[in-house]
Amino acid sequence: MSREIEEKVIAQYQEDEENMILVFVQWCVNQGIDPIVLYQKAYPDQPVNNKLRSALDFTVPKDEAEQISDDLLLEILDFFGNYDLAQVVYEEKNKRIARENDEN
Repeated sequence: MSREIEEKVIAQYQEDEENMILVFVQWCVNQGIDPIVLYQKAYPDQPVNNKLRSALDFTVPKDEAEQISDDLLLEILDFFGNYDLAQVVYEEKNKRIARENDEN
């Protein structure tokens, strides 16, 4: 693989990763969850990713945001190998569903 192609592949992956982080953070905002707290729950031994912090600057309030389905976020996290984060998102999804069922 030529150096130029390799650099393009890396740049595309990094851009895709940033989009994944933004989707995660916006999903958290939409759910009323602190994305940093949720990230630390999944990765307690890791420092908070700076990309995660900067993604907060690009989110919009819940009432202005497009809905992000739980399944879409879980698929994206799985694709990027963020299995621990996907697990805590799955747990939050189940908590929300349980609360909704209790209210009905």
